[in-house]
This record gives sequence, C-alpha cells and structure tokens, in this order.
Amino acid sequence: MTATTFEELGLSPKLLAALKLTNLQTPTPIQAQAIPYIMAGRDLMGLAQTGTGKTAAFGLPLLHRILDLGHPPGPKNVRALILAPTRELALQIKDNLETFTKGTAARIVMVVGGASLNRQAAALLRGADVLVATPGRLIDLLERGDVSLEKCGYLVLDEADHMLDMGFIHSLRKIAKHIPLKRQTMLFSATMPKDIEEIADTYLRDPVRVQVAPPGKPIEKISQGVYYIPSGDKARLLEEFLKKHPTEQALVFGRTKHGSEKLMKLLVAWGFKAGSIHGNKSQGQRDRTLSEFRGGLLDVLVATDVAARGIDIPTVRHVYNFDMPNVPENYVHRIGRTARAGAEGTSVSFCAPAEMGELLAIEKLLKKPLPVVGGAAWSAEMVAAAPKAGQNRGQRPGSGQGGQKRGAQPPAARAANKPGAAKPSYPPRPASSKPKPMGGGQAPARSGAARPQQGRTSRG
Repeated sequence: MTATTFEELGLSPKLLAALKLTNLQTPTPIQAQAIPYIMAGRDLMGLAQTGTGKTAAFGLPLLHRILDLGHPPGPKNVRALILAPTRELALQIKDNLETFTKGTAARIVMVVGGASLNRQAAALLRGADVLVATPGRLIDLLERGDVSLEKCGYLVLDEADHMLDMGFIHSLRKIAKHIPLKRQTMLFSATMPKDIEEIADTYLRDPVRVQVAPPGKPIEKISQGVYYIPSGDKARLLEEFLKKHPTEQALVFGRTKHGSEKLMKLLVAWGFKAGSIHGNKSQGQRDRTLSEFRGGLLDVLVATDVAARGIDIPTVRHVYNFDMPNVPENYVHRIGRTARAGAEGTSVSFCAPAEMGELLAIEKLLKKPLPVVGGAAWSAEMVAAAPKAGQNRGQRPGSGQGGQKRGAQPPAARAANKPGAAKPSYPPRPASSKPKPMGGGQAPARSGAARPQQGRTSRG
C-alpha cells in the first residue's frame, strides 16, 4: 500500500519536524515509491518528469540514513555525493536539503563552477555530510586534494539524461574511481535513452526501477501549442503574448547565449522587467537574476537550456520557446518549468521554416502533434529555402530575416531578386497578427512525415 503521509514512510522525527515548516504535506508519487527502497539501502533508478519532487525523493531518505550516524564526517571527507549537470540545479538541491535539515547538525556543502575555488576548498576542510557538486568543479577539487570520496557511501546522479547531453560521461568515470564500490547509488532522469540504460548497468547494482510517468511525457496540466512564425517576426509576437498576461511570470527559451542576451535587452527596451541567465553570466549574476525573478522583481526570464535546468519557481505560468530546442528531450524539460507543484501553465513554441525538423522530432517524442495556435504549417519549399543550422537563424531578434546580417537576404530572396526570376510563394500570414487563444481556431492539419502544402486540411 502506498504511503499517504511522510510519517507512514518512517522518516526520522527531526526530518518530519522540518517538513512541517514547509509546504510539503503529503508525498508525491515519486517520493512515496522511491523513499522506502532508498531507506532499505537499494540502488534505485527513478524516472519522473520535472516538477514531481525528485529532490525530496532521494534527499529525505539519504538524510534519514546520515542523521542516524550521530558524528561528524571528518576533515575533507564526504558521506554522500549528489552530482548535478548545472549550477542552478545544484543550488536548488542544496537549498532543499538545507530546508530539510533545519535544527540538525547535518552539513550540506555545494561546489560549482563560476565560484571561488579556494573558498569551496575551505568549506570542505570540515568535511560534508552531503556534497552537491557539478562534475567539472568536483574534479578540480579532487585533483588538488581538497576533498576525499574514500568514505562516500552514497552517490546520486540527478538529471542524468542532461548530464549525458552535456558530455559529462567522461567526468563521471573519473569521479566514480574515487568512490568505494560498496555504496548505494541512485540515478534520476526524466528520459531514458539507451545511454542512460548503459550508465545504470555500469554504476548501479541490481537497481529497483521507479517510474511515475512515461519518460518524455509532459505534465498534463500544461496547455501546449505551436505558432508558425518567420524568425524575424518572433520578437513582436512574443511582445504580444507577454502583454496578454502582464501580471504573470514567463520563462523564454533561446538557443544561444548571444541571442538570449539580445532578446532580453530588446524586451527591456520595450518596457518589460526582464533578465537573462546563460553561460556567459557569472555565477553571482545568475544567482542575482534568479533571486529577482523568484522575488517578483522580474516578470520575464530569458534563458538557454543549460542555464535553466534546476529553475523551480512555482509562479512561472508561461513558457515560450522563442527558438525550438534542437534536442527533443529538452522540450520536456523546458515546459516542465511551468505547472510546478500542481499548478497549471501554458507553453507556446515559435516555429520558423528552418525549425520544422525540430518540431517533427518533438512531436515524435510526444507521440502526438502540438495544437496549432497561430500561423500555418510551412510548405516543403519554404523549409528547403530556409537558412540551415549554422547560418545564425533566429539569433537576431527583430532583425528581419531570421537573424541574418543586416542587409543580407535568405537564399530564396536572393534567387527571387535575380532578373527574370519568379517570386517565391510565401505562405499566407494569419488574418490577425494577434496571438490566438490556446486551443482556439481551426488549425491546418499536419501529417507526421511531411508537411502538406498550404490550404490542405487532410491528415493523409
């Protein structure tokens, strides 16, 4: 029988007392299923969408076991290691664990890139009950001899699929060599590609598998849609959507650091309270921006995929994919930033002609087409004529032709301007440039393999 309260899970009284001070009243499905296995010492592979309470699912039983020890870890020693792919996710995990351990002697330490290496080394001098780390910075500290994992009995790999996307598999191999083979290992992921199965086979021993939703399936409370729009018109379309919800916070995803920064500055120039987080920002800048967004000082946050992992802000109501993600699984993570903690949310993806391939890949992952909320599916001719990857498409918001250099023309336009050339046939623009309400209007049907020409309505 699945537990309906944290008391039924058998957590220590100290943790239960700390939980009463939070808004966590009853276990989520992933928590109710995972916590008993982890408390029993089993290796575990957890598959769950973002926003389902994974941090508490591994954090609470981990702390329960550590608090039973009753003595400090020792200089530079670490009892439990939690690896996260990004600084933001690491910070979120650390904040949650510190909330759970209020009133206890448990010591939580975080080490991430972009912060002072010497300060982090100093923080590790007294050791850590739980070390939350990004792989690169942990390797730096291991090579300097500032931390020891020889007595580490617990390893948690959070957002393992994204860790794989970022190329951390080699770092993981280096780190694992420092941890005893006799340990408890937990792997959590929102998706389950073949490479994750191989990681599980390598680092987990006879793991129990806990899955609360099919991997890659977005939270049902998110209303999703796609709007077909040329790259150069995306910024104004975003402006219209944002103005429709002036009191609700929005998260906007860009493809590149440079493009996200330019979009943020454009929104600020248009009067929005906007900020940005991406790899070109220092850790201090990213922390301040997230704090301002979390505190309501910013209404719009523009982010890249890497920087946005770990954002857990319940007040985010809207996610806009200004640029379509080139990894379909990232779509699930992006839209999972809304509808947190049981709330509802909306997601709108802006699809330019050159991004039809990305859209098809997302729909294949979801096993269904996204509802069309504006525009019409691009014809095969428009897709073929669109700038391809590497031609800066979509990176110059408001610049006209999909982020190309000022004065430059796309291939179709250059061909059309030759003497005697026929003008290209562009698809008709929507009757109104204003965004349509989610789910409203008759959308042109689309097939899963190839897009029909404009005006066709059959699925084929």
